[in-house]
Amino acid sequence: MNRRVKLAFEEAKKNKVDLIIIEMDTYGGAVNDADDIRTILLESEIPVYVFINKDAASAGALISIASDSIYMAPGGSIGAATVVNGTDGAAAPDKYQSYMRSMMRSTAEATGRNPQIAEAMVDEKIIVEGISDSTSVITFSVSEAIQNGFCEGEYKSIDAILTAQNLQSAEIIAYEEGSIEQIIAFFLSPAISGILILIIIGGIYFELQTPGVGFPILASIVATILYFTPYYLSD
Repeated sequence: MNRRVKLAFEEAKKNKVDLIIIEMDTYGGAVNDADDIRTILLESEIPVYVFINKDAASAGALISIASDSIYMAPGGSIGAATVVNGTDGAAAPDKYQSYMRSMMRSTAEATGRNPQIAEAMVDEKIIVEGISDSTSVITFSVSEAIQNGFCEGEYKSIDAILTAQNLQSAEIIAYEEGSIEQIIAFFLSPAISGILILIIIGGIYFELQTPGVGFPILASIVATILYFTPYYLSD
């Protein structure tokens, strides 16, 4: 996903656009990808809006906070950014929470939002007077986000946002990945990468157990090529 965002921003810069709008609807993702994406947003010379339609949880909250302006669809929510593991959804060890708190805090500071609230989206132990106690992390509804400076307005669509900004006549260029980029993204996905690694290891193991068969090592070689080629092409 971070590669897709990077390519989209590069295309936006090439086309000399005046504004980038990201439509957000996610329950989260990998912390490293979220960090890469929020860095792209923070370093963007082009203003970036995020339209939350409908969810911006966890990594989605971090990315949204990195934008210049946040807009939300009716029924939307933002927050609940506790880091969880990918197996059973349990909270990750505190060192991961500490890193996420730091990213949320520094990102909020960089974009002029309340850093304490941003941290409290990660850690329920952080108390924000009048907003949260010590029993749960912060998740804002639309009205709560507006009230606390984490949303600039409630709109039903991107067109409605543009109209409110007197940009209804602006040309909209939607970013679309090409076929090659879609293939690269497919093989770079964690699930596919994991399967390829298993094939590589399994192929080597079975070849050592039954030397001379040939098929296991062939499968391992093919998986190795499929695993590393997308990284080479994505540079």
